[in-house]
Amino acid sequence: MSRKNGLEINHINAMLARNQERMDKEGQRMKVIRSLEQIPGEFRDAFVTIGNFDGVHLGHVPILKKLIEEAHKENRKAVVITFDPHPKKVLRPDIRPFYLITSIEEKIKLLEVIGVDGLILIPFDLNFSKMTAEAFVCEILWDKLHIRKIFVGHDYSFGKSKTGNKIFLAEFGKKLGFEVDIINAIKLDEETISSTRLRHLILDGDVKTAAKVLGRPYNVSGIVVPGKKRGSILGIPTANIKPEKELIPAQGVYAVIAHLEKDRHQGVLNIGFNPTFSDTELSVEVYLLDFSGDIYGKKVDVLFIERIRDEVKFENSEQLVKQIRKDIDEARAILKPYS
Repeated sequence: MSRKNGLEINHINAMLARNQERMDKEGQRMKVIRSLEQIPGEFRDAFVTIGNFDGVHLGHVPILKKLIEEAHKENRKAVVITFDPHPKKVLRPDIRPFYLITSIEEKIKLLEVIGVDGLILIPFDLNFSKMTAEAFVCEILWDKLHIRKIFVGHDYSFGKSKTGNKIFLAEFGKKLGFEVDIINAIKLDEETISSTRLRHLILDGDVKTAAKVLGRPYNVSGIVVPGKKRGSILGIPTANIKPEKELIPAQGVYAVIAHLEKDRHQGVLNIGFNPTFSDTELSVEVYLLDFSGDIYGKKVDVLFIERIRDEVKFENSEQLVKQIRKDIDEARAILKPYS
């Protein structure tokens, strides 16, 4: 990572921390619009950006940051336009599962933390996918919003056959009277930060690098459901989680932080088929360090900090317990900075 990008990322993280602190004090303020027919008058003459923003990662934040700063300087609203569901889910039904980094609820929360004033969630279906780039600009960006300025990534495209791009926008901006600002990609370790790269990192289990790209640890939430209770029998009781997301890190053992209601716990999490016991169903189980209590039916949000090892088949339960004890010690060392 270049020194320039490193400084930029540090600045972004500081900004996010300030905005989260403000939200904690002032509460929610971002307006979420789920219909093009319900766009409020205050969004007219807004500064906007458009994109999928899956993950709301550090590659997205420079666009959002510039949008907010310039909009507020001109006393305008900073508005994000995105789609629900993600267009690929509609246009590429053959890709199953299609891994989303953030749920729509998480995306809304993250955009609000960054400081966006409004979010327009356009319902995306096959009919909408047939809208040309020209119609999108004229009927939505201009007629409904009368935008003053639009910010897009250097490679963003939209409209039927993806004919809308930075050159197309620049031409229409001159015709209609809005400005266009193209934001270059941000890189980490000489690689462009992208949602696709993030998905690969998570699927490979490289959650440490994924956290650098995201600007935060990757998270998976889920309800605690009854398991096979082997952990309790072995003296290491685990919570069996039913994940809400399809994007699950690679099989293995991880050092994690788990948010349970208002409490925060360190933990060791295993993803896999428990080969020692020849299970056939993938399980996600977390052992919360220094914790006891009944948490069945409760929601837990797990933050992946670092991968400890691959999943391994042991000859017997005694060897498994011995290794788990080592995993716990390693997790404590990894998580010490988070104490």
